[in-house]
Amino acid sequence: MYIPPSFRIDDPATLSAFMDRHSFATLVTSDEGVPQATHLPVRQFCQDGVCTKLVSHMARANPQWRHFDEDTEVLTIFQGPHAYISPSWYASEIAVPTWNYTTAHVYGIPRVFSDHADVVSLLEETVRFYEASFDEPWPGTLPKELRDQLIDSIVAFEIDVTRIEGKFKLGQNRSAEDVAGVYRALTASQNSQDCELAVVMLEAGVTGTRTDDA
Repeated sequence: MYIPPSFRIDDPATLSAFMDRHSFATLVTSDEGVPQATHLPVRQFCQDGVCTKLVSHMARANPQWRHFDEDTEVLTIFQGPHAYISPSWYASEIAVPTWNYTTAHVYGIPRVFSDHADVVSLLEETVRFYEASFDEPWPGTLPKELRDQLIDSIVAFEIDVTRIEGKFKLGQNRSAEDVAGVYRALTASQNSQDCELAVVMLEAGVTGTRTDDA
């Protein structure tokens, strides 16, 4: 991924939080030069605060898992909030439209695992993660026969992470006045993506105020 230095995110904690928040990711593989993508919930596991492994599952009928090769990296894309940026929001008189966005690209080597207990553990952890915010989380209880039938219909896999590229394009290359104009416009927008991107700008300290690091 092309990343100008001002947009690069290297902090492991920031990347980890971002991937948890936007964990419905896109897995990209290649089979004899033909790309394929699948959209999946992806969980991450960390050691010493650094993401070292991704875990997910897909339908067994999906041929993508057959592309996995222990000698070939796959790419998992985590996409966060993004927004069209109008030059009318800038203090600068001469400017053009652009698109600001947040994303993380995670590369790694995939491996299918089929141990029944490990697959059950993956599914239970995934359910706990996504149900945690609910007042009455679904307990995940199913008849054993049905559960085993469902497990037979999926393929579980893990990805040993080799590198992570984080990019938050928030206008760090613009003047403080331009950034402030963008932040005000996004905050006032009725579009939820715009508002979410404004929150990211605030968290990153990129709002055009004197305390900004950009």
